Amino acid sequence: MGSRASRLLREEEIEEIKKETGFSHSQITRLYSRFTSLDKGENGTLSREDFQRIPELAINPLGDRIINAFFPEGEDQVNFRGFMRTLAHFRPIEDNEKNKNPSATEPLNSRTNKLLFAFRLYDLDRDDKISRDELLQVLRMMVGVNISDEQLGSIADRTIQEADTNGDSCISFNEFIKASFVVNIHICTVVWFPFLS
Repeated sequence: MGSRASRLLREEEIEEIKKETGFSHSQITRLYSRFTSLDKGENGTLSREDFQRIPELAINPLGDRIINAFFPEGEDQVNFRGFMRTLAHFRPIEDNEKNKNPSATEPLNSRTNKLLFAFRLYDLDRDDKISRDELLQVLRMMVGVNISDEQLGSIADRTIQEADTNGDSCISFNEFIKASFVVNIHICTVVWFPFLS
């Protein structure tokens, strides 16, 4: 299957994806093989249904949110390049990869882009802020029925109170970055992702 993936992906495409995402040639080839095995329609794109067939995502409480991250608003298919751009957020940051060229765009796996990816998992309505209701919905997804609604409400209220610096009862991206609950620079890396294993 690896040779089929190599044959279908042109060398110049691999080089462009390497530059854009930081993945190595062998990682790109392996992920392309995985992508084509998931592409049940054999049309060069993946649908939400293709992702939902992945057992690790099916049992992940945030599986639907992770799947949605692969699809730009209004889109119901993702091509290989879009697939790779999303996966790049999960790559760890290595010291030798940090931007040496100040005019270059920030890597997809930079701290800021990882935090933006995580922020978007919580921003369910994509209005660039996390409301109490959105926070509650995501917390419910994560803990299920193990915590009472009263306890979840208390956690959501306390989180917003600590993070909300402008008093609008929501968490903006800038507030999300500054909040103490996102201090780990590898926030998106700790989410185990089945494609990278």
